[in-house]
Amino acid sequence: MNRDLTNYRKSYEKSNLDEKNLPDSPIQLFSEWFLEVEKSGGVEEANAMTISTIGVDGFPKGRIVLLKHYDENGFVFYSNYTSEKGKAMADNNRVCASFFWPNLERQVIIKGIVEKIDEEKSTTYFKSRPIGSQLGAWASNQSEPIQSREVLETKLASLKEKYNEKNIPKPPFWGGYCIKPVEFEFWQGRANRLHDRIRYKENELKWNIDRLSP
Repeated sequence: MNRDLTNYRKSYEKSNLDEKNLPDSPIQLFSEWFLEVEKSGGVEEANAMTISTIGVDGFPKGRIVLLKHYDENGFVFYSNYTSEKGKAMADNNRVCASFFWPNLERQVIIKGIVEKIDEEKSTTYFKSRPIGSQLGAWASNQSEPIQSREVLETKLASLKEKYNEKNIPKPPFWGGYCIKPVEFEFWQGRANRLHDRIRYKENELKWNIDRLSP
């Protein structure tokens, strides 16, 4: 199939990003943007972010995960430690997280160092999940080949019977990660493809702020 997409066009004109009005902290700007996205509507999961890693095979790979907490210490998400991305992060803890919010014509790109959060916090979050999600964490040997969908369904049914009206423990192979940022890029779409790009880069516990060419 040969499909020409060169006629896809959009002019970005909803907002701007002026360094005269920037906060010193990139987390503050991220929080402001996140709240604006939530209030504006049009994005079903504002906390959906692409995590990019360098795999053990040497190839970069991005996939969508859900941000579950953020503060000055970093950005937290949860996953299977033995999954493809878990193995990639164990091998190379430099990662990139990116958010795309098309309703406000914005992107945020975050480079950082990822590390596991403590077991207590992971367990607390695990117990807050719906029972189906808890059982699903046990049922899936994430990223490994599987013969059929029926294998998963059978395993899930067995787990439902096993833990019927019982507390479901957190799997030892599942838990949280925190991305500790070293660089942020805030991208605001502008007309004529002259987008606003503002970079915060960590330097001796401070953030240097630069404007980048679009």
